[in-house]
Amino acid sequence: MIEARAVSVVIGGRTILNDLHFMIEKGETVGIIGPNGVGKSTLLRLLSGTDRPSSGEVLLAGRRASDYKRKELAKRVAVLQQGGLAAVGFTVREAVRMGRFPYQNWLGEESFEGERIVERALADMGLMALQHRRIDGLSGGERQRVALAKVMAQEPELLLLDEPTTYLDIGYQVQLLDSVKRWQKERGLTVVAVLHDLNLAAHYCDRLLVLHQGAVDADGPPRELVSPELIRRVFGADAIVLPHPETGVPQLLLRPETPAAGRAAEIVREGEL
Repeated sequence: MIEARAVSVVIGGRTILNDLHFMIEKGETVGIIGPNGVGKSTLLRLLSGTDRPSSGEVLLAGRRASDYKRKELAKRVAVLQQGGLAAVGFTVREAVRMGRFPYQNWLGEESFEGERIVERALADMGLMALQHRRIDGLSGGERQRVALAKVMAQEPELLLLDEPTTYLDIGYQVQLLDSVKRWQKERGLTVVAVLHDLNLAAHYCDRLLVLHQGAVDADGPPRELVSPELIRRVFGADAIVLPHPETGVPQLLLRPETPAAGRAAEIVREGEL
């Protein structure tokens, strides 16, 4: 589905990404993680075909992502930005219908099938009751649901998520990622997500791509990858890694540098809690 071959990005004489090599197979959910400023969003723009690398190439279904025409690319790739939709003067239904742009003719017309797809996207995201409300009258969480419904209506093969949970409370974070996971399983979607919350990344991603100092530091399933050593090396923080009691996926507990916190960590390691 996606292949990065010797991808490097240099901006203003500064190397942002350096000689990246990786492949993402159809149907995978891959999380891109790493500290701030490491090039995660830059990499996502390369995968979307928006930007070109300084050297190397990003292939989407065997072709350079940047070589696709706009509408052709939009039928394959959708991007969900952090913060959802801007508070503009469209209704929820109108905003979701915008996802059908790649399938419209030059008059902006489409077959009846497009309306059926919009209806399904609204229903899947629980937005039928809000469909005639204006976007600027919605909460941040509701706007993010509308944004996801819009990309669902776009019917992409590849969904790119750029820190989609940044401005959401924990309930909306789980709801959004549950919706993406359900959609991914139903339609064989490939999902690549930039995530800051490593616990969410471990829960929802089949695989993690760890960026550090402009390169791929680690690549693999969360159960094999997430460790105190990785967190210390990449993020410069001390953490306790424990299996989730229900799913078994690794979860992090940060260790503040205080004597009390140090004692608590020792108790956890010794099995006293």
